[in-house]
Amino acid sequence: MRTLDAAETAAALPYGALVEALLQMFDREHRGEAHAATRTSVPLADGGVLLLMPAADARFAALKTVTVHACNAAIGLPVVQGEVTLMDAVTGTRLLAMDGNVLTARRTAALSLAGAARAGRDVSGRMLLIGAGVQARSHAEAFAQVAGVRQLWIHARTQAHAEQLAQHMRSLGVDASEIADPAQVSEDADVIVATTSSSTPVIPPKVRPDATLIAVGAYRADMAEVSPELVRRCAVFVDTLEGARAEAGDLIQAGIDWSSVQAFANAEPAAQDRPVLIKTVGHALWDLAAAQLAYTHREQR
Repeated sequence: MRTLDAAETAAALPYGALVEALLQMFDREHRGEAHAATRTSVPLADGGVLLLMPAADARFAALKTVTVHACNAAIGLPVVQGEVTLMDAVTGTRLLAMDGNVLTARRTAALSLAGAARAGRDVSGRMLLIGAGVQARSHAEAFAQVAGVRQLWIHARTQAHAEQLAQHMRSLGVDASEIADPAQVSEDADVIVATTSSSTPVIPPKVRPDATLIAVGAYRADMAEVSPELVRRCAVFVDTLEGARAEAGDLIQAGIDWSSVQAFANAEPAAQDRPVLIKTVGHALWDLAAAQLAYTHREQR
């Protein structure tokens, strides 16, 4: 079995190809050709947790294994550590192991782009990015490379981190700048992406009537990056209804009518006269799609 380090995993998952792989996985999910089990959570010592996320289709199976240890930050170790293993679904032969953190960051950004495509939205315009961590960087890079975003405003809790990300994006040819207050540009932004771990809303309430909002940070019912009032103004799209019902605090706190929410697998494009909210919480099928792409990418080299 071949093992890819972080740099090799990133190289095997080009954003454009990853978006296409996810779109194809949506279709396979819709046809019932791929499936995933419910995520398993096992408590570990000192408040840690072990997460197991399996998925399979007719040809491949994948298992993502993640550990989360909040206390690691104090001793200089990663809080989140993970790997994804790809197997032959017929024989069980282990084919490829990949860096789970890199795979998750890249497929989450690609998932935002794929969700926007399913919602019928062009996300090549002016972009406001809230957050400056790993997910923010992957979204900035993906939207620049795939959608062609060339104007980017970045706001983060730590100004220096936002400026560092802006410098990185300027080196890639994007007109990127750090801003102190996202409300200054929220009505000018065509696309607003939130990648924070905030428990309270971070996206300003005043947005363009045709804005595309993407929220990927909140992953518990008590967390929300988008206010209930703004959620209720939007046409809402999610990666999976099951996951969103359990984990999308933005939608849960808004008391949303779930019958109006569209999952990516069978979504119809939204009208252009109201904002769109794309909310993702992650799913093992997306990891399977990424792992398959990485394996194919390496086989073709």
